[in-house]
Amino acid sequence: MPIALLALTAGAFGIGTTEFVIMGLLLQVSTDLHVSIAAAGLLISGYALGVAVGAPLLTIATRRIPRKTVLLALMAIFTLGNIACALAANYEMLMAARVITSLAHGTFFGVGSVVATGLVPPERRASAISIMFTGLTAATLLGVPAGAWLGLHYGWRATFWAVALVGVVAFAVLAVFVPRGKADDRPSPLRDELAVLGRPQVLLGLAMTVLGFAGLFVVFTYIQPLLTEVTGVSQAAVSPILLIFGGGLAVGNLLGGRLADRSLMPALLGTLTALAVVLGAMQWVIHTPVTAVVFVVLLGIASFATVAPLQLRVLEKASGAGQNLASSLNIAAFNLGNALGAWVGGVVIERGPGLAALGWVAALLTLVGLALALWSRALDRRDTLPDCATASA
Repeated sequence: MPIALLALTAGAFGIGTTEFVIMGLLLQVSTDLHVSIAAAGLLISGYALGVAVGAPLLTIATRRIPRKTVLLALMAIFTLGNIACALAANYEMLMAARVITSLAHGTFFGVGSVVATGLVPPERRASAISIMFTGLTAATLLGVPAGAWLGLHYGWRATFWAVALVGVVAFAVLAVFVPRGKADDRPSPLRDELAVLGRPQVLLGLAMTVLGFAGLFVVFTYIQPLLTEVTGVSQAAVSPILLIFGGGLAVGNLLGGRLADRSLMPALLGTLTALAVVLGAMQWVIHTPVTAVVFVVLLGIASFATVAPLQLRVLEKASGAGQNLASSLNIAAFNLGNALGAWVGGVVIERGPGLAALGWVAALLTLVGLALALWSRALDRRDTLPDCATASA
């Protein structure tokens, strides 16, 4: 794999850290800013909605700018946004700063995915995407536990200062190692790029990303209170458990890329099925520390094994003009799933059966995503039937 791909991974690490680190700080933020845990959880939903809005708008707005320049500008927005989070005086300012930071997220991963697939042979595209997304898994493996530890010992603001520093380092690495685009790498007409939104399989792919991935965030958004209030572990134990979760993400991410390179649709269906099964088992295993840790590891593996198949599915169905836009929209779809999951989890906690019931609600959402994937496969088979009939004739 080229070193430029590792530079993209470094950028993904920075952005992934700021997205997920708040999950290890919910109790500190809610106490310091005098809001409920569910309200603190909305900081995750706000970020995700910012990604969903920013991804298509910034992708279209920057379509004539070289991709390397776009990536560097987005990393600068990310760094300044985290500084604003560290300086936020109240909940409203923190929410606004999170939304500003999130604007860089979708376009970075969308454009970065296209750059990554262009750095490797066609048969390694899913693996290239999974390696770039290893930055996200490393963020969860290292960034989130480190952020939770900083928040516990030095306050949640120290965590955001540290993330801003990560952004400075990532900017430098991207500037040095990511190559500039080819001279003939000109954007397609805007009309041709927007036409991708009229492809039913692209829209179906985006929908399966939203609903298939939402199940993870019904649970993971509230992992800190789940572990402390239901499992009964101490706050100090949350960071090591998140570290283990990050290890599961790393394994699942690389596994999903390998499986998708071999056969995309079986990988997609298999990983979504595994995620639904793991989520559905939560209510039986979350009550004791040992089984809860096993659950957290399996959740990490199953959830991020879906990422490369879901991203590559949309890229394949958006081949040609509009790949940048479709790729960014699918990152937005991941984050809409994030926002939907965080919101549904908050409703279950405040108005429903409570924390322990999050697992089966999460599994239902992922099963809807699986149903959409089965529908998409059926459309693939229907579209190949006329070709087969013509060949036989």
